[in-house]
Amino acid sequence: MLTVLFVFMGVLLVFLMVLVVISPGRPSPIVDKQGGPVERSISEKIRVSINGVKQGMFIRGRDKTKPVLLFVHGGAGMPEYFLARKHPAALDVLEEQFTVCWWERRGAGMSYYSGMPPEIITIEQVLIDLQAVTDYLRNRFQQQKIYLMAHSGGTFFALQAIARWPQSYHAYIAVAQMAYQLKSENVAYHYMLERFKERGDAAMVRRLESSPPAMSVPLPASYMALRDKAMHTLGVGTTRQMRSVIAGVFLPSLLCRDYTIIEKMNIWRGKVFSDRLLWNKILATDLSAVVSRVDTPVYFLHGIYDYTVTLPETKAYFEALEAPLKGFYTFRESAHSPMFEEPERMCQIIEKDVFKGTNNLSDRM
Repeated sequence: MLTVLFVFMGVLLVFLMVLVVISPGRPSPIVDKQGGPVERSISEKIRVSINGVKQGMFIRGRDKTKPVLLFVHGGAGMPEYFLARKHPAALDVLEEQFTVCWWERRGAGMSYYSGMPPEIITIEQVLIDLQAVTDYLRNRFQQQKIYLMAHSGGTFFALQAIARWPQSYHAYIAVAQMAYQLKSENVAYHYMLERFKERGDAAMVRRLESSPPAMSVPLPASYMALRDKAMHTLGVGTTRQMRSVIAGVFLPSLLCRDYTIIEKMNIWRGKVFSDRLLWNKILATDLSAVVSRVDTPVYFLHGIYDYTVTLPETKAYFEALEAPLKGFYTFRESAHSPMFEEPERMCQIIEKDVFKGTNNLSDRM
Protein backbone atom coordinates (compact mmCIF):
# COMPACT_ATOMS: atom_id res chain seq x y z
CA MET A 1 0.00 0.00 0.00
CA LEU A 2 2.82 2.40 0.90
CA THR A 3 4.57 1.57 -2.38
CA VAL A 4 1.47 2.52 -4.36
CA LEU A 5 1.20 5.76 -2.37
CA PHE A 6 4.85 6.65 -3.01
CA VAL A 7 4.47 5.95 -6.72
CA PHE A 8 1.35 8.11 -6.85
CA MET A 9 3.09 10.96 -5.02
CA GLY A 10 6.08 10.68 -7.34
CA VAL A 11 3.91 10.83 -10.45
CA LEU A 12 2.01 13.78 -9.01
CA LEU A 13 5.26 15.62 -8.23
CA VAL A 14 6.58 15.06 -11.76
CA PHE A 15 3.25 16.25 -13.20
CA LEU A 16 3.37 19.44 -11.12
CA MET A 17 6.98 20.11 -12.12
CA VAL A 18 6.10 19.71 -15.80
CA LEU A 19 3.06 21.94 -15.34
CA VAL A 20 5.26 24.66 -13.84
CA VAL A 21 7.65 24.47 -16.80
CA ILE A 22 4.84 24.75 -19.37
CA SER A 23 3.05 27.58 -17.56
CA PRO A 24 5.20 30.72 -17.94
CA GLY A 25 2.03 32.76 -18.39
CA ARG A 26 3.29 34.95 -21.23
CA PRO A 27 1.95 35.06 -24.80
CA SER A 28 4.56 34.50 -27.48
CA PRO A 29 5.28 37.30 -29.96
CA ILE A 30 3.92 37.13 -33.49
CA VAL A 31 6.84 36.33 -35.76
CA ASP A 32 7.59 36.19 -39.47
CA LYS A 33 8.87 33.17 -41.42
CA GLN A 34 12.41 33.86 -40.25
CA GLY A 35 11.35 33.91 -36.60
CA GLY A 36 11.70 37.64 -36.12
CA PRO A 37 8.95 39.82 -34.60
CA VAL A 38 6.49 41.31 -37.08
CA GLU A 39 7.02 45.07 -37.01
CA ARG A 40 3.48 46.33 -36.35
CA SER A 41 2.21 43.25 -34.55
CA ILE A 42 0.75 43.12 -31.07
CA SER A 43 0.72 40.23 -28.60
CA GLU A 44 -0.13 41.10 -25.06
CA LYS A 45 -1.91 39.80 -21.99
CA ILE A 46 -3.47 42.47 -19.82
CA ARG A 47 -5.99 43.08 -17.09
CA VAL A 48 -8.19 46.13 -17.39
CA SER A 49 -10.53 47.54 -14.74
CA ILE A 50 -14.00 47.13 -16.22
CA ASN A 51 -16.81 48.49 -14.05
CA GLY A 52 -14.80 47.92 -10.89
CA VAL A 53 -13.49 44.41 -11.68
CA LYS A 54 -10.08 43.59 -13.17
CA GLN A 55 -10.82 41.61 -16.32
CA GLY A 56 -8.28 39.68 -18.34
CA MET A 57 -7.78 39.68 -22.08
CA PHE A 58 -5.29 38.68 -24.73
CA ILE A 59 -4.87 41.14 -27.60
CA ARG A 60 -3.12 39.83 -30.71
CA GLY A 61 -2.73 40.74 -34.36
CA ARG A 62 -0.13 40.96 -37.11
CA ASP A 63 -0.90 44.62 -37.71
CA LYS A 64 -2.38 46.65 -34.86
CA THR A 65 -3.73 49.25 -37.30
CA LYS A 66 -6.19 46.72 -38.75
CA PRO A 67 -9.84 46.57 -37.65
CA VAL A 68 -10.44 45.45 -34.09
CA LEU A 69 -12.41 42.28 -33.38
CA LEU A 70 -13.81 41.59 -29.92
CA PHE A 71 -14.33 37.85 -29.36
CA VAL A 72 -17.01 36.91 -26.80
CA HIS A 73 -16.31 33.38 -25.59
CA GLY A 74 -18.81 30.60 -25.02
CA GLY A 75 -20.41 28.91 -22.05
CA ALA A 76 -21.66 30.78 -19.06
CA GLY A 77 -17.93 31.24 -18.39
CA MET A 78 -15.62 29.18 -20.64
CA PRO A 79 -12.70 31.12 -22.20
CA GLU A 80 -11.62 29.94 -25.65
CA TYR A 81 -8.24 31.55 -26.19
CA PHE A 82 -6.47 28.29 -25.34
CA LEU A 83 -8.64 26.45 -27.89
CA ALA A 84 -7.72 29.01 -30.52
CA ARG A 85 -4.06 28.30 -29.72
CA LYS A 86 -4.80 24.62 -30.32
CA HIS A 87 -6.15 25.51 -33.79
CA PRO A 88 -3.37 27.71 -35.25
CA ALA A 89 -4.92 27.90 -38.73
CA ALA A 90 -7.98 29.62 -37.29
CA LEU A 91 -5.85 31.85 -35.10
CA ASP A 92 -3.75 32.87 -38.10
CA VAL A 93 -6.88 33.80 -40.09
CA LEU A 94 -8.18 36.07 -37.36
CA GLU A 95 -4.81 37.62 -36.50
CA GLU A 96 -4.09 38.34 -40.17
CA GLN A 97 -7.40 40.14 -40.67
CA PHE A 98 -7.93 41.82 -37.30
CA THR A 99 -6.45 42.97 -34.06
CA VAL A 100 -8.24 40.38 -31.91
CA CYS A 101 -9.24 40.89 -28.30
CA TRP A 102 -9.89 37.57 -26.51
CA TRP A 103 -11.79 38.95 -23.51
CA GLU A 104 -12.45 36.68 -20.52
CA ARG A 105 -15.73 37.75 -18.97
CA ARG A 106 -16.37 38.73 -15.38
CA GLY A 107 -16.25 35.53 -13.32
CA ALA A 108 -14.45 33.55 -16.05
CA GLY A 109 -10.82 32.59 -16.54
CA MET A 110 -8.44 35.46 -15.77
CA SER A 111 -11.43 37.54 -14.66
CA TYR A 112 -12.33 35.11 -11.85
CA TYR A 113 -10.92 35.36 -8.34
CA SER A 114 -11.55 33.40 -5.17
CA GLY A 115 -14.21 35.00 -3.04
CA MET A 116 -15.84 36.85 -5.95
CA PRO A 117 -19.30 37.95 -4.72
CA PRO A 118 -21.96 36.02 -6.65
CA GLU A 119 -24.29 39.02 -6.71
CA ILE A 120 -21.98 40.85 -9.15
CA ILE A 121 -22.41 38.12 -11.79
CA THR A 122 -25.63 38.86 -13.66
CA ILE A 123 -26.68 38.89 -17.31
CA GLU A 124 -27.21 42.63 -17.18
CA GLN A 125 -23.75 43.19 -15.69
CA VAL A 126 -22.08 41.09 -18.40
CA LEU A 127 -23.84 43.19 -21.04
CA ILE A 128 -22.66 46.41 -19.41
CA ASP A 129 -19.14 45.00 -19.21
CA LEU A 130 -19.25 44.03 -22.88
CA GLN A 131 -20.03 47.57 -23.90
CA ALA A 132 -17.32 48.92 -21.59
CA VAL A 133 -14.73 46.58 -23.15
CA THR A 134 -15.95 47.69 -26.58
CA ASP A 135 -15.40 51.34 -25.62
CA TYR A 136 -11.97 50.54 -24.19
CA LEU A 137 -10.94 48.99 -27.52
CA ARG A 138 -12.47 51.78 -29.60
CA ASN A 139 -10.62 54.40 -27.59
CA ARG A 140 -7.34 52.57 -27.36
CA PHE A 141 -7.10 51.76 -31.07
CA GLN A 142 -8.84 54.96 -32.18
CA GLN A 143 -11.56 53.22 -34.16
CA GLN A 144 -15.09 54.57 -34.22
CA LYS A 145 -16.51 51.06 -34.64
CA ILE A 146 -15.20 47.54 -34.10
CA TYR A 147 -16.30 44.07 -35.19
CA LEU A 148 -17.96 41.68 -32.77
CA MET A 149 -17.63 37.88 -32.93
CA ALA A 150 -19.21 35.49 -30.45
CA HIS A 151 -19.40 31.74 -30.06
CA SER A 152 -22.12 29.61 -28.47
CA GLY A 153 -22.95 30.97 -24.99
CA GLY A 154 -21.20 34.22 -25.92
CA THR A 155 -23.80 34.82 -28.65
CA PHE A 156 -26.44 35.13 -25.93
CA PHE A 157 -24.75 38.31 -24.74
CA ALA A 158 -23.36 39.60 -28.04
CA LEU A 159 -26.67 39.69 -29.90
CA GLN A 160 -28.25 41.69 -27.08
CA ALA A 161 -25.26 44.06 -27.13
CA ILE A 162 -25.57 44.90 -30.83
CA ALA A 163 -29.31 45.44 -30.34
CA ARG A 164 -28.57 48.00 -27.62
CA TRP A 165 -25.47 49.67 -29.01
CA PRO A 166 -25.45 49.33 -32.83
CA GLN A 167 -23.40 52.51 -33.19
CA SER A 168 -20.37 50.68 -31.74
CA TYR A 169 -20.09 47.85 -34.28
CA HIS A 170 -19.40 47.44 -38.00
CA ALA A 171 -20.93 43.95 -37.99
CA TYR A 172 -21.67 40.95 -35.83
CA ILE A 173 -20.31 37.46 -36.62
CA ALA A 174 -22.23 34.80 -34.71
CA VAL A 175 -20.75 31.31 -34.50
CA ALA A 176 -23.38 28.82 -33.30
CA GLN A 177 -25.89 31.53 -32.40
CA MET A 178 -28.21 30.59 -29.56
CA ALA A 179 -31.94 31.05 -29.98
CA TYR A 180 -33.88 29.18 -27.28
CA GLN A 181 -31.34 26.85 -25.74
CA LEU A 182 -33.81 24.89 -23.64
CA LYS A 183 -35.62 23.83 -26.80
CA SER A 184 -32.28 23.11 -28.47
CA GLU A 185 -31.33 20.72 -25.65
CA ASN A 186 -34.55 18.78 -26.12
CA VAL A 187 -34.14 18.60 -29.90
CA ALA A 188 -30.56 17.36 -29.41
CA TYR A 189 -31.71 14.73 -26.94
CA HIS A 190 -34.21 13.20 -29.36
CA TYR A 191 -31.65 13.29 -32.19
CA MET A 192 -29.05 11.48 -30.08
CA LEU A 193 -31.55 8.91 -28.86
CA GLU A 194 -32.47 8.02 -32.45
CA ARG A 195 -28.84 7.83 -33.57
CA PHE A 196 -27.90 5.46 -30.74
CA LYS A 197 -30.93 3.30 -31.56
CA GLU A 198 -29.74 3.12 -35.18
CA ARG A 199 -26.28 2.12 -33.96
CA GLY A 200 -27.70 -0.62 -31.80
CA ASP A 201 -26.07 0.84 -28.70
CA ALA A 202 -28.59 -0.52 -26.21
CA ALA A 203 -26.63 0.62 -23.16
CA MET A 204 -26.55 4.26 -24.27
CA VAL A 205 -30.21 4.11 -25.31
CA ARG A 206 -31.15 2.87 -21.83
CA ARG A 207 -29.12 5.63 -20.18
CA LEU A 208 -30.67 8.33 -22.36
CA GLU A 209 -34.20 7.02 -21.93
CA SER A 210 -33.74 7.08 -18.16
CA SER A 211 -32.38 10.66 -18.23
CA PRO A 212 -34.57 12.80 -20.49
CA PRO A 213 -34.36 16.61 -20.32
CA ALA A 214 -37.45 18.74 -19.83
CA MET A 215 -38.70 22.14 -20.98
CA SER A 216 -37.83 23.61 -17.59
CA VAL A 217 -34.70 24.45 -15.62
CA PRO A 218 -32.59 23.16 -14.12
CA LEU A 219 -32.08 20.30 -16.54
CA PRO A 220 -31.84 16.96 -14.72
CA ALA A 221 -28.36 16.25 -13.35
CA SER A 222 -28.54 12.75 -14.85
CA TYR A 223 -29.01 14.22 -18.34
CA MET A 224 -26.22 16.77 -17.91
CA ALA A 225 -23.84 14.04 -16.73
CA LEU A 226 -24.51 12.11 -19.95
CA ARG A 227 -24.94 14.94 -22.45
CA ASP A 228 -21.33 15.71 -23.42
CA LYS A 229 -20.30 12.05 -23.68
CA ALA A 230 -23.27 11.30 -25.94
CA MET A 231 -22.62 14.31 -28.17
CA HIS A 232 -18.91 13.66 -28.57
CA THR A 233 -19.44 9.96 -29.21
CA LEU A 234 -21.62 10.93 -32.18
CA GLY A 235 -19.31 13.73 -33.36
CA VAL A 236 -21.94 16.44 -32.81
CA GLY A 237 -20.30 18.20 -29.86
CA THR A 238 -17.55 20.81 -29.61
CA THR A 239 -15.93 19.71 -32.88
CA ARG A 240 -16.67 16.94 -35.36
CA GLN A 241 -13.48 15.10 -34.38
CA MET A 242 -13.54 15.62 -30.61
CA ARG A 243 -14.40 12.47 -28.68
CA SER A 244 -13.84 13.63 -25.10
CA VAL A 245 -13.90 16.88 -23.16
CA ILE A 246 -10.84 15.72 -21.21
CA ALA A 247 -8.68 15.29 -24.31
CA GLY A 248 -10.29 18.03 -26.38
CA VAL A 249 -10.72 20.84 -23.86
CA PHE A 250 -9.26 20.11 -20.41
CA LEU A 251 -5.78 19.04 -21.57
CA PRO A 252 -5.40 21.97 -24.02
CA SER A 253 -6.21 24.34 -21.14
CA LEU A 254 -3.37 22.80 -19.11
CA LEU A 255 -0.94 22.82 -22.02
CA CYS A 256 -1.45 26.46 -23.08
CA ARG A 257 1.77 28.26 -22.12
CA ASP A 258 0.15 31.68 -22.06
CA TYR A 259 -1.54 31.03 -18.69
CA THR A 260 0.04 30.59 -15.27
CA ILE A 261 -0.84 27.54 -13.17
CA ILE A 262 -3.25 29.61 -11.06
CA GLU A 263 -4.91 31.01 -14.18
CA LYS A 264 -5.33 27.50 -15.57
CA MET A 265 -7.03 26.44 -12.34
CA ASN A 266 -9.24 29.52 -12.51
CA ILE A 267 -10.47 28.63 -15.99
CA TRP A 268 -12.26 25.66 -14.43
CA ARG A 269 -13.11 27.27 -11.11
CA GLY A 270 -14.64 30.18 -13.01
CA LYS A 271 -16.61 27.84 -15.26
CA VAL A 272 -18.24 26.12 -12.29
CA PHE A 273 -18.88 29.48 -10.60
CA SER A 274 -20.39 31.11 -13.69
CA ASP A 275 -22.45 28.05 -14.65
CA ARG A 276 -24.08 28.04 -11.24
CA LEU A 277 -25.07 31.69 -11.51
CA LEU A 278 -25.94 32.15 -15.20
CA TRP A 279 -26.50 28.90 -17.07
CA ASN A 280 -30.12 28.24 -16.10
CA LYS A 281 -31.05 31.83 -16.94
CA ILE A 282 -29.41 31.51 -20.35
CA LEU A 283 -31.13 28.17 -20.99
CA ALA A 284 -34.57 29.47 -20.13
CA THR A 285 -34.41 32.65 -22.23
CA ASP A 286 -35.99 32.66 -25.67
CA LEU A 287 -33.82 35.24 -27.43
CA SER A 288 -36.38 35.71 -30.19
CA ALA A 289 -38.67 37.25 -27.56
CA VAL A 290 -35.86 39.53 -26.36
CA VAL A 291 -34.27 40.64 -29.66
CA SER A 292 -36.39 40.65 -32.80
CA ARG A 293 -34.54 43.44 -34.63
CA VAL A 294 -30.99 44.79 -34.84
CA ASP A 295 -29.54 47.72 -36.77
CA THR A 296 -26.17 46.09 -37.46
CA PRO A 297 -25.26 43.64 -40.25
CA VAL A 298 -25.26 40.08 -38.90
CA TYR A 299 -23.51 36.96 -40.20
CA PHE A 300 -24.45 33.57 -38.74
CA LEU A 301 -21.92 30.71 -39.09
CA HIS A 302 -23.17 27.24 -38.18
CA GLY A 303 -21.92 23.65 -38.49
CA ILE A 304 -24.41 21.17 -39.92
CA TYR A 305 -23.39 18.61 -37.28
CA ASP A 306 -23.90 20.99 -34.38
CA TYR A 307 -26.23 19.61 -31.72
CA THR A 308 -24.81 21.69 -28.89
CA VAL A 309 -26.75 24.58 -30.41
CA THR A 310 -29.08 23.01 -32.94
CA LEU A 311 -29.10 24.28 -36.50
CA PRO A 312 -32.90 24.33 -37.16
CA GLU A 313 -33.58 26.54 -34.14
CA THR A 314 -30.81 28.97 -35.09
CA LYS A 315 -31.93 29.08 -38.73
CA ALA A 316 -35.53 29.81 -37.73
CA TYR A 317 -34.38 32.64 -35.49
CA PHE A 318 -32.19 34.05 -38.26
CA GLU A 319 -35.08 34.08 -40.70
CA ALA A 320 -37.29 35.95 -38.25
CA LEU A 321 -34.63 38.43 -37.13
CA GLU A 322 -34.84 41.85 -38.80
CA ALA A 323 -31.50 43.39 -39.77
CA PRO A 324 -30.21 45.79 -42.44
CA LEU A 325 -28.09 42.95 -43.87
CA LYS A 326 -27.81 39.33 -42.86
CA GLY A 327 -26.12 36.18 -44.09
CA PHE A 328 -26.37 32.57 -43.00
CA TYR A 329 -23.48 30.19 -43.73
CA THR A 330 -23.57 26.45 -43.13
CA PHE A 331 -20.29 24.62 -42.67
CA ARG A 332 -20.46 21.12 -44.15
CA GLU A 333 -17.61 19.56 -42.18
CA SER A 334 -18.24 21.16 -38.80
CA ALA A 335 -20.07 20.59 -35.56
CA HIS A 336 -20.17 23.31 -32.88
CA SER A 337 -16.95 25.21 -33.71
CA PRO A 338 -16.77 25.97 -37.46
CA MET A 339 -14.27 28.80 -36.93
CA PHE A 340 -11.79 26.16 -35.66
CA GLU A 341 -12.92 23.32 -37.95
CA GLU A 342 -13.08 25.14 -41.30
CA PRO A 343 -10.97 28.30 -40.94
CA GLU A 344 -10.49 28.70 -44.71
CA ARG A 345 -14.23 29.10 -45.24
CA MET A 346 -14.43 31.53 -42.36
CA CYS A 347 -11.63 33.53 -43.98
CA GLN A 348 -13.53 33.71 -47.28
CA ILE A 349 -16.72 34.89 -45.56
CA ILE A 350 -14.88 37.62 -43.67
CA GLU A 351 -12.95 38.86 -46.69
CA LYS A 352 -15.67 38.63 -49.33
CA ASP A 353 -18.81 39.42 -47.33
CA VAL A 354 -18.18 40.86 -43.86
CA PHE A 355 -15.58 43.43 -44.90
CA LYS A 356 -17.49 44.35 -48.06
CA GLY A 357 -20.90 44.59 -46.40
CA THR A 358 -22.42 41.95 -48.68
CA ASN A 359 -23.94 38.48 -48.28
CA ASN A 360 -23.00 36.97 -51.63
CA LEU A 361 -21.60 33.75 -50.13
CA SER A 362 -24.62 33.24 -47.90
CA ASP A 363 -26.81 30.15 -48.20
CA ARG A 364 -29.60 30.84 -50.62
CA MET A 365 -32.91 30.98 -48.77
